[in-house]
Amino acid sequence: PGCAGALPLLQRAADHARAYPGHRVLAIAVEVCSAAYFIDTSLETVVGNAICADGAAAVVLGDGDAPPAGVPLPRIVAFQSVLDPEQLDKVGFEQKEGKLRIILAAEIRDLAGPIIERCLDGLLTPRGLGKQDVRFWVLHPGGRKVLDAAAGYLGLSEEHLRRSRQVLRNFGNMSSPTVLFVLNEVLASGEPQPGDYGVMLALGPGFAAEGALLRW
Repeated sequence: PGCAGALPLLQRAADHARAYPGHRVLAIAVEVCSAAYFIDTSLETVVGNAICADGAAAVVLGDGDAPPAGVPLPRIVAFQSVLDPEQLDKVGFEQKEGKLRIILAAEIRDLAGPIIERCLDGLLTPRGLGKQDVRFWVLHPGGRKVLDAAAGYLGLSEEHLRRSRQVLRNFGNMSSPTVLFVLNEVLASGEPQPGDYGVMLALGPGFAAEGALLRW
């Protein structure tokens, strides 16, 4: 499904949970990036091989269930998708010499900010919110330079990026499960309080930005 795949996965799971109150939905994201391990002398391949990793994450969603005592859990308020098909060739996979090869074009760092801004506008503006209202930024760490570019464009602090950088450092870019690892770090911190807003964001093939607005 690509790096942004966890958000459409959550959207389908949330749709089911809302349509069938009382059901609990298990959503699982698994990526085997090592299946696209390719060897050549290009910087793109070297970077892709260096930062990409295999990973899996799972989340349980329900509608109307009370959270366990003392464990504040977020509610998904809305989803937003933005596609820029003119940049389709900038991220994804290609077949080369009978093998899969990861495509992570250097231009992604420049494209990240504007497409994230469009995604955020669709999430926040209709609800009368701005970036200043978001306490927790759950950003998919597609790479150090992509995080740097997105943070600079959005005016985010290093504190906002801390958990994304931690996941990248400890686990690498696992494609779709990665943003769920970042969310887990936020939940495990015990810092969210009732009323806090959070935004999950991930970039992926398409060229796509996928987002979800959370509220504790």
